[in-house]
Amino acid sequence: MQLLQQLTQQLINGLALGSIYALVALGYTMVYGTIRLINFAHGDIFMMGAFVGYYLVTVLQMNVFLAMGIAMIFCAVLGVVIEKIAYKPLRNSTRVAALITAIGVSYLLQNLMVYFVGPEVRAFNSDFPNVIFRVGNLIISSKQIFVFATTIILVLVLQVIVQKTKMGKAMRAVAVDSEAAQLMGIDVDRVISFTFALGSGLAGIAGVLVGVYYNSVSPLMGTGYGLKAFVAAVVGGIGSIPGAMVGGYLIGLLESFVTFLGLSTYRDAVVYGLLIVILLILPAGLFGKNVKEKV
Repeated sequence: MQLLQQLTQQLINGLALGSIYALVALGYTMVYGTIRLINFAHGDIFMMGAFVGYYLVTVLQMNVFLAMGIAMIFCAVLGVVIEKIAYKPLRNSTRVAALITAIGVSYLLQNLMVYFVGPEVRAFNSDFPNVIFRVGNLIISSKQIFVFATTIILVLVLQVIVQKTKMGKAMRAVAVDSEAAQLMGIDVDRVISFTFALGSGLAGIAGVLVGVYYNSVSPLMGTGYGLKAFVAAVVGGIGSIPGAMVGGYLIGLLESFVTFLGLSTYRDAVVYGLLIVILLILPAGLFGKNVKEKV
């Protein structure tokens, strides 16, 4: 009975952590689904959102919800600017060139933050109440509920945007065939900018959620979270929104249970091991589709 309670507790912890991975993974999967680009700078956009939230909440004593909105707008604008300056000129170049550029933008953002704020971990002190709820022997914090509920609401809104709105239909059309979409009168540049804005905005909110949940932020945090969110997107099937969600929660749960088993030192190794296994069995991921590319 006690073992079952402990496992249930790790399930709760894993859902909270997986929510953050899922939000960041959505940015990877939307950008890749639209223009076939792996935006490795996405993790550092997430980090920028965390620091915007840090300065608004900790330094300016702003409300967490208002800080999330401002961080979302800031990161959305940052994502669009990066796309216009770094990625758009390379849209017709090789994928390797775009990939190397994305890695370069990632290190640029990271080192700019280290230069201006230093490499130290900052304490994220928010006014969000950390109320503990006890259900039997289970412990659920208000912060865990907040992170999980925020993620579910945002994903539902995202699904409505993608499936029901005119811009969402344009995104799906560009994802299938950008040239045909352009011939049909769709402004491809506008759709791509919107996709970057949407994915980066979600990353900005995820950054603030991490600060609220873990009470700390760091200029180097984008690398770890970014890579694991990318793994989540690939495991779920990169290009698939439900896949990014499932992959994020799967990685979060896996990390929680590995830590529970006393193997926290090998937590990262287990996550990347799962990636290798999934790619060997299902190269397109859990929800991905095998698409043959013309050479």
